Amino acid sequence: MGSLELQPPPTATTRLFELEHAIDEDDLSPIEEVRLTVTNTDDPTLPVWTIRMWFLGLLSCGLLSFLNQFFAYRTEPLIITPITVQVATLPIGRFMATALPKAKFRIPGFGSRLFSLNPGPFNIKEHVLISIFANAGSAFASGSAYGIGIVTIIKAFYRRHISFFAGWLLIITTQVLGYGWAGQLRKYVVEPAHMWWPATLAQVSLFRALHEREEQRMSRAKFFLIALICSFSWYAVPGYLFSTLTNISWICWAFSNSVTAQQIGSGMQGLGLGALTLDWTAVASFLFSPLICPFFAIVNVFAGYALIIYVVIPIAYWGFNLYSANRFPIFSSHLFTAQGEKYNITAIVNDKFELDIPKYEEQGQIHLSMFFALTYGFGFATIASTLTHVAFFYGSALAFIFTLPISIITATTNQTPGLNIITEYIMGFILPGRPIANVCFKTYGYISMAQAISFLSDFKLGHYMKLPPRSMFLVQFIGTILAGTINIAVAWWLLNSVTNICQDDLLPPDSPWTCPGDRVFFDASVIWGLVGPRRIFGKLGNYRDMNWFLLGGAIGPIIVWLLHKAFPKQSWIPLINLPVLLGATGMMPPATPLNYNAWVLVGTIFNFFIFRYRKQWWQRYNYVLSAALDAGTAFMAVLLYFLVGHGE
Repeated sequence: MGSLELQPPPTATTRLFELEHAIDEDDLSPIEEVRLTVTNTDDPTLPVWTIRMWFLGLLSCGLLSFLNQFFAYRTEPLIITPITVQVATLPIGRFMATALPKAKFRIPGFGSRLFSLNPGPFNIKEHVLISIFANAGSAFASGSAYGIGIVTIIKAFYRRHISFFAGWLLIITTQVLGYGWAGQLRKYVVEPAHMWWPATLAQVSLFRALHEREEQRMSRAKFFLIALICSFSWYAVPGYLFSTLTNISWICWAFSNSVTAQQIGSGMQGLGLGALTLDWTAVASFLFSPLICPFFAIVNVFAGYALIIYVVIPIAYWGFNLYSANRFPIFSSHLFTAQGEKYNITAIVNDKFELDIPKYEEQGQIHLSMFFALTYGFGFATIASTLTHVAFFYGSALAFIFTLPISIITATTNQTPGLNIITEYIMGFILPGRPIANVCFKTYGYISMAQAISFLSDFKLGHYMKLPPRSMFLVQFIGTILAGTINIAVAWWLLNSVTNICQDDLLPPDSPWTCPGDRVFFDASVIWGLVGPRRIFGKLGNYRDMNWFLLGGAIGPIIVWLLHKAFPKQSWIPLINLPVLLGATGMMPPATPLNYNAWVLVGTIFNFFIFRYRKQWWQRYNYVLSAALDAGTAFMAVLLYFLVGHGE
């Protein structure tokens, strides 16, 4: 073990050890996208624990954890994904393979083993482990550690004190909880071929494009470079020169004086009917790249999104005026009084950080926008449908715990239903009036599942790339500790240096430090922790009818399963995935209809039309294009901030 690699280096003969013999049909994946992307060959002689891997991996992890935490507080919270590291570390790794000395030497205590700083050419397995380090730096594509939200709401929203050490301990403990679950569930959601984890295919495709030689005129590496340059150059337009292109709401332009038109057409604060974007960050910010999501999952997301946004909400808001909906904005994550004014949360918190009942009764019950209320209702339905969907379609024994069913949904659809609502609900009844206890319970309960899913996704990537599992685990663990430490350090710096951070009513109009994700996190702490579900969704609240969504969500997958059994020849019926459909708007807020419109449109173009009618192009370039768009946009976004100070 160590950062030096055992010699001798692989010879030219062993580098051609790619198992050219015919592959059994049993080794072929039942998933077409996997067969088109992943190779079944391996070279087990490639070294992995090299000085290059450790140096570039730790550097990448530290850099991404810094940048992602920095951008997490901004209005458009850009997540710099490991794909940028995949691109940037390739030339550096090859340079190190050229520059480092190849001399062999022994280390006392390791017997006759020979070591070298340079065991040979920079290889694909080293590269994958570096990206795993980087993945930890991006909190496994979440941007930053989930527990940072607790520190943020204590300091920025509740305006109370927490020590740095307490914050660090919270982050580290919540981030490492998922390892145990991942080890237990690996045989269920990594080893089976039909658990294919769509998001990993983009990385596999890019790794192969960067490391495999091709004879075609337009190789995948050349295509990636061209798309990267185009994406990098274009983002300067919506990102700095002409920001209107981020949100093109033509209905608002046509009827600029109509409140109803703004409610219907605004992509950011309304229903987003017809709203479009030419900004890749708006397409991929919350739902990630649509190019890597299977089309059946896109259809389920679109069906659920359209049902909620364009059918249920308009009927509830304009048709029935449920819960006096027209007193409040149609789309908002803020909390309101009965008169439609913003609720003064700090006024109902006493010195013990608990609910001040007299002050609460003075302001009255908390009211939600129609959209925010229905978001929780459909969230209840999503949790219930996840259990029954997995129980009926994958076996009843699998539904006894939440992590396994949600892992299965993620592994097959690239969509992850959240566990946070159910944990908030439970703790809200156990300890009402304790907001920080509630969000801590939610974080420990939810993040153990989320981290387990992230670790399992990385294990699947390692499975596809034929990496040793122990190497994967060690890199994940070290990266998690390092990233969490940097996350809390950057958050601490910003929370103590940016005046009125997260307070959008006190910030300048063009300030980017609005913290959309933390605003939702704070509102949840008020709803479930401070005020408690009994005063909002229970007998003392306005929204008790939302609990019926639990029953509806539980029954829905059973109906789909019965239809599948009654009409087994109809292959489209089992593709109805109610956890995905009902949880379609789970990212809203802070995501907006603009994000969903663009995501569905782009995903349909590439994963239906191009996949069906230009399959060879899709096989070679689809995932490579996704990586290029992510990387080019991320590079330009960082450059814009640090060179021109955009958004200060």
